[in-house]
Formats: sequence, structure tokens, C-alpha cells
Amino acid sequence: MFTGIVQAVGKIRTCEARGGDLRLQIDTHTLDLGNVKIGDSIAVNGCCLTAIGKSPHGFAADVSGETLSLTTLGELAAGSPVNLETALTLAAPLGGHLVSGHVDGVGVVSSRVEEARSVRFSFEVPSELARYLARKGSIGVDGVSLTVNSVHGGRFEVNVIPHTLEHTVMGGYRIGDRVNLEVDLMARYLERLLAAQAVSN
Repeated sequence: MFTGIVQAVGKIRTCEARGGDLRLQIDTHTLDLGNVKIGDSIAVNGCCLTAIGKSPHGFAADVSGETLSLTTLGELAAGSPVNLETALTLAAPLGGHLVSGHVDGVGVVSSRVEEARSVRFSFEVPSELARYLARKGSIGVDGVSLTVNSVHGGRFEVNVIPHTLEHTVMGGYRIGDRVNLEVDLMARYLERLLAAQAVSN
């Protein structure tokens, strides 16, 4: 589990194709890997990956074909910036919202508008995810915990403050960029509970 509070922006060092899968070598920049062990989880642009190798300033992770088909990780190249967050511990404050690191789909940046010192972004979402969006609900965008300001059919808007723009990959977003989306866990579980209740009735 994660919080959606990005701890550092790293960079892809290498992308190595391996028989339909991909191995990433990631430079972690300022992210402290002191407590990270081989086998631990690290969120990369919102995708939960397992550290299979570790160096003083980075780690390696394999990306399965399934993950490549559902996320933007296959579009990364050497030098691409990525949001990084280590797994949540019980001693850590929950500053964002509970994020599983299991991406639900890929959205597209549809607009970017400067508003005072912030930026208002609009994102188009796959039709199957639109029902999970709610005004003032939570959503993860490339691993960043955000509050939904408004929903219009298959599009939602968020306001991003200067700190987030500076300390995540969101500052570099352009119209047409593809992003990983994770809907709120509570919305998914609520849908499942209501579906089960409907069947029992």
C-alpha cells in the first residue's frame, strides 16, 4: 500500500526488453533506499513494482506483460522522469489516501490551464472508469494523490499546487500525455458490495 505522496522524482536509467517483459533500472535521485530490501515494493508512476536489485542510488524491477498492457510503463525510455514512493508502513502518516499501486487504466491530459500559481488539469478517462469518479473524491494520477474538483462525463478536473508541480512529474505534463490512473479503493469495494447485495436480493 502507498499514500500517493510522491517522495522523489527519479529517472529511468535503462529499459531492457526481455522476451515480452521489461526490466527497468531506475535512478532514485533523493529517495532514501536505506530501509528498502530486495523484494520490497516501490511505486513507479503509481505502479507497484518489486525491487529485484539495489544499488546505492537506484534499483531494478521487472515489468510483466500484463502491467505493460495496462499502464504507461512500456512507453518509458532512458532519461524519462518517474514519480517514486516506497511502501507505506504502519508508523508512517497517511498524508494522501490509500493507494494500492494497481493501475486501473490510462487517462489522457486534455487541458492545462494556469490558475494563479496553480494549474488546473483535465483528464479524459476510459469509459469503464468514469463511474468511479466523484466530485471531491480521491484519485491517483501517476501515483499522485489528488482531489477531484469536478466531473463531466468521462472527464475530470484537478487543481495542482506549485509544490506538487515542482516535486512530481506533473509539472511537465502536456496536452495529449498519457497517465496512469487508480480510482479510489472505497469506490471499487462499494461497487462490489452493492453488486453482491443486488444478487442476494
